[in-house]
Amino acid sequence: MLLHTVRTSMRSLLAAGTMLLTLASGVCAQTVAPPGVPLWKTLPPTPSPLSADANGLPVQSGYVKTDDGAKIYYATAGEGEPVLLLHGGLANSDYMSGLARALLAAHYQVIVVDSRGHGRSSPGKTPIGYDRMADDAVAVLTHLKIGRAAIVGWSDGGIQGIDLALRHPDRVTRVFSFAPNITTDGVDTSATDNPTVQSYIARAKQEYRHLSPSPGRFGKFEASIEHMWSDQPNWSDEQVAGITTPIWIVDGDHDEMIHLPHIQHIAHVIPQAGLLILPNLSHFAFLQNPRLFSETVINFLNLPTP
Repeated sequence: MLLHTVRTSMRSLLAAGTMLLTLASGVCAQTVAPPGVPLWKTLPPTPSPLSADANGLPVQSGYVKTDDGAKIYYATAGEGEPVLLLHGGLANSDYMSGLARALLAAHYQVIVVDSRGHGRSSPGKTPIGYDRMADDAVAVLTHLKIGRAAIVGWSDGGIQGIDLALRHPDRVTRVFSFAPNITTDGVDTSATDNPTVQSYIARAKQEYRHLSPSPGRFGKFEASIEHMWSDQPNWSDEQVAGITTPIWIVDGDHDEMIHLPHIQHIAHVIPQAGLLILPNLSHFAFLQNPRLFSETVINFLNLPTP
């Protein structure tokens, strides 16, 4: 088994694609931490939604209705290789909008989705689970007549990326999975005591009330996600070792929620997986250093297919 370990310094990333930094810099404002506060302890604002003014490109948005009655929100813009962006638990697709704008500037087609029950999407009658959310993502691609897409997922979205590589490999070209876990013991159970995580949950609650078609049901929604987290995902090493889709397993070196050895383990058991640990960043790396994060994703997307 060959494990590709990618160096994490900014110098090496820029050497791999200096031109891409120029492409991304116009759409990725840099985060500046308060004096004395490490960047990985910050929680910068949620980006504004992908809208018609994004890089002057028209944005198509709408809903896909599933067989169990859920309505899944999506937005798409741009032309070129399609890239599906999947957000983390309790969040919504706005969190991926900064990356979406960088990808649009680099001439990709971007699709963002609010996972079922999250953001603008309704939950449907089926309990929320990673397999169901991944199936919803496939339904969106089918609705848009996109046969295959690259997947960039954060946290729960990264887990969906792994699920897609396992169960729908014919629909994905490659997967960039940021801060995933493949078993529940990969999660740091003390994360709820972390101030950054607490701030994130409080923000997610407010955003839910603003975006959701059922704004008064955050407590029930949060309970359903916590139930999912309590026993999902639960893949064996043998299962994930069957992944043949090109995949990078990525995280920040100060992730508050996922144990770093678990990230390393995932990359170790998936044949040909790439492992990348971003310096001075946490579970919210794409907010803390959007330029570096977007640069990394674009470099990944530009790699030749094995």
